Amino acid sequence: MTVPALDLDFVRKQFPAFETSALEGQAFFENAGGSYMCRHVINRYKRYFEERNVQPYYPSAASTRAGEEMDEARNRIAALLGVEDDELSFGPSTSQNTFVLAQAFGEILTEKDAIIVTDQDHEANTGAWRKLAEKGIEVREWKVTPDGGSLQLSDLADILDEKVKLVCFPHCSNIVAEFNPVKDIVAMIHQVNAVACVDGVSAAPHGWPNIRALGADIYLFSAYKTWGPHQGIMTIKRDLGMRLPNQGHYFNADTLYKRFTPAGPDHAAIAACTGIVDYLEALHQHHFNTGSKGTVIGEEIHQMLAEYEADLLQPLLDYAEAKNTIQLLGPNQASKRAATVSLVLQEDAQKVARELANMGIMAGHGHFYSRRLIEAMGHPSDPGVLRLSFVHYTSEAEIIQAIKALDTLL
Repeated sequence: MTVPALDLDFVRKQFPAFETSALEGQAFFENAGGSYMCRHVINRYKRYFEERNVQPYYPSAASTRAGEEMDEARNRIAALLGVEDDELSFGPSTSQNTFVLAQAFGEILTEKDAIIVTDQDHEANTGAWRKLAEKGIEVREWKVTPDGGSLQLSDLADILDEKVKLVCFPHCSNIVAEFNPVKDIVAMIHQVNAVACVDGVSAAPHGWPNIRALGADIYLFSAYKTWGPHQGIMTIKRDLGMRLPNQGHYFNADTLYKRFTPAGPDHAAIAACTGIVDYLEALHQHHFNTGSKGTVIGEEIHQMLAEYEADLLQPLLDYAEAKNTIQLLGPNQASKRAATVSLVLQEDAQKVARELANMGIMAGHGHFYSRRLIEAMGHPSDPGVLRLSFVHYTSEAEIIQAIKALDTLL
C-alpha cells in the first residue's frame, strides 16, 4: 500500500512542547525513555482535574462523566489494538504490570515447569520473571548473539519443549532496537502450548501494533512513551486472564480488567489516555481521510511512521558505521530496527551526553536497565552507551544537528 508522506508541520502542532520557549532550540533524542505528551492528552488531563476529579461511577454528574471517560479509554484503545474491551487493563507502569503478572504465574507454576526469558530484555520485563526461580521454577535464558545482540529462532528451538509454560521476550530491544519476528516466535511458543508474553515498550512508540494479528497472549507497553500519561497498558487474552489467579480484590474477580490491578487505578491518567487515540485518529484523518476504523487506522499509521522514521534514521546509522571512534549496536539498516540508536564510544558516554546537552541535543547515557544485554555483547554496562532515540515528531534538521554535534565532539 502506498502511504502519504508525513506532514511534520501538522504533527508538531499537536505537541505543545514545540511551542514552549523553555525547549526552544532543543532537539529531543531520549524518546525511548519517555515521549512528549500530545495536546489531546493534556486537554483531557486538564478537563478531568478541573471537572471530574471525584470518585467515578457514582450517580452525580461529575462522577458519572469520570467513569464514562475511563471506560472510553479502555474501549477505544482496545479497538485500535485489536483486542476485546475487557482484555485491556491499566497499571501504574509496565514494570508494575509485569510484576503483578509474575505473582499470578508464580501461584500456578511448579518445580516441574520452566519459563524462558531473554538477555535482550529491559530488566523490568525480565527481573520479575527471573525471581520465579526462588520458587523452584526452572528459568531458561534465550541468549543473544554476542556480536549483534540478536535473538535467533534456532536458539529458542533448542530450549523450547513441553516443560516450558511461558516465554517472555521483547518486540524490540531498547538498546539494539532490532524488531523481533513476533508472529513467528509466538507460533513456535504455541506449538508447545506455552504462553507468549511480549514486551512492546520499545516498539509501540513507532506505531501501535495489531495485537490480535501478532497472536501474543500478553502484550505490554507504556502510554508515557506513546505521547500519553505515565500508565502501563496491558492486554491479556480472556481465557488466560480468567485462568490465572486473581491479583485484585476478591469481589472484582469476575471482571477481567480488574484482576491484575491490586491497587486503585489512577483515574485521571486512565481517562487522559483516550487523548492518545484522539491524536492517532486526527493524524489518520489528516493524512488518509478514508473513514477507516479500529486496527486499520493503526496499521496505516504504523506504515506511514515507519517510512518516515526510516528515512531519518538511515543517515544517522550510516554516520555511526563510518565513524571509527563509534561502535553501533544493532542492525545498520533502518528497515530492520526502531529509531533508537545506541553507540559504544571511546570516550565516557556521560561526559559526551553532557556536552551534547550544551549543544542543544537531549540524549541519554548508561545501561538503560539493559545491563545483561550490554554485558552479553562484551561491553561494560558502566559507563554504558550513548543513546539517541526519536519518534515521528523529530525533524530532518534535528537529525543533521545531532550528527554535526557528534562529529564535533567525537
